Amino acid sequence: MADSTFLDAVPPDDLVEVGRVAAAHGVRGWLKLQPYSPQAEALLGAPVWWLKAPDPALGTGASPRPRGLNIRACRRQGGQFLVAQVDGIADRDAAEALRGYTIWVPRTAFPQADDDEYYWIDLIGCDFHGMGDDGPRLLGRVDQVLDNGAHAVLQVALGASDADGVFQPLADARGRPRHVLVPFVAAHVQHVDLQARRIDSDWPADF
Repeated sequence: MADSTFLDAVPPDDLVEVGRVAAAHGVRGWLKLQPYSPQAEALLGAPVWWLKAPDPALGTGASPRPRGLNIRACRRQGGQFLVAQVDGIADRDAAEALRGYTIWVPRTAFPQADDDEYYWIDLIGCDFHGMGDDGPRLLGRVDQVLDNGAHAVLQVALGASDADGVFQPLADARGRPRHVLVPFVAAHVQHVDLQARRIDSDWPADF
């Protein structure tokens, strides 16, 4: 595929990985996409996607600089997938050459979230506070958000802040980070302050 297919533009500095190219779709250059979120509003609404080539060994986006593509059309296909038509790709071979590329869009391109709704990317990195014997206390930091089919689940890396206020994760006997999984539901999560990067909950510290 020719480099001229991609935009000659500097990528934004707030890119978020939102999906990957799963395969070619049809014979006219359409792409079949696997979004990471079932809602996929960012992919459906962004006029430009930024793609990173896969690492041959890892199969994940690893090119040092993402390259942009203008999106002509994008729609849902078969429940969990999307299909899209992009500028400069007119046949199946050119589309298949993008298999495995990861897709990135600017955070500013995300639609505004409704009240009490949050994008997963915004929850990652938030300090997670639960309840100890003496009241609220820092339990750790969210490092991933999962989906169990019914609701989101926060993966919290357990840890504490040191004397300088720097978060220090806890490790098990093998040196691996210790985690706790917390359902992201109103029954456990009382307040989310994205500006303060803080989530308050009733999750017990000794769970």
